[in-house]
Amino acid sequence: MPVYMIDEELLFPPPELAEPDGLLAVGGDLSPQRLVLAYSMGIFPWFMDAGQLFWFSPNPRSVLYPQNLRITKSMRSVLRNHFTITFDQDFERVILNCREQSRPGQTGTWINDDFIAAYLQMHELGLAHSVEVWDKEGQLAGGLYGVCIGKCYFGESMFSKQKNASKAGFITLVHSLQLKGIALFDCQVHTAHLSTFGAEPVKRRLFLKQLEKLIRYPIIRGKWNDLVVNPVM
Repeated sequence: MPVYMIDEELLFPPPELAEPDGLLAVGGDLSPQRLVLAYSMGIFPWFMDAGQLFWFSPNPRSVLYPQNLRITKSMRSVLRNHFTITFDQDFERVILNCREQSRPGQTGTWINDDFIAAYLQMHELGLAHSVEVWDKEGQLAGGLYGVCIGKCYFGESMFSKQKNASKAGFITLVHSLQLKGIALFDCQVHTAHLSTFGAEPVKRRLFLKQLEKLIRYPIIRGKWNDLVVNPVM
């Protein structure tokens, strides 16, 4: 399959034309309009190289259906006793910490200044949302962020400064999204770690079919910082 070059025109090739590793296209920008279009088509930006954006649509896709969320007994204890969880209280600190998070097998991060500026703009538009995990001393212990369109939440990145902090944020977010009617949590690339929470590999064709229906629902636009976090018992 060829890798497509895109320019200023607001379009993408069909995601089914992606390379075996998921790479679909190079170029374009990180404008809110392009990002919304990309996510709505099952495409996401992963990194920049020499100023060029790389867009992906992997097959299979890692998906967590919120009703399938798995929570261990030990994590239920952590959720009850160790952390306080908030939404959209400090999006900028979350994404900056995600940039600094070291990851096995990676020597750097795709979250450069352009990505940070783009997702901060998406946050101001009420499309990107963060989860903050605070310890008992009020310090930011972990968090994650992503984009919500229709009944889909597209996870982007997470970080953890303390044991189980990002897990606590992830579980609380998925549980809360389920209660708000979100039907699909996109985890992008499947990993053994995500599978412990109930994420599963889904063929791209099925993922795109489900996505097409779910993004038609109204966007839960706006800051989520006034929403009550639903406790996991």
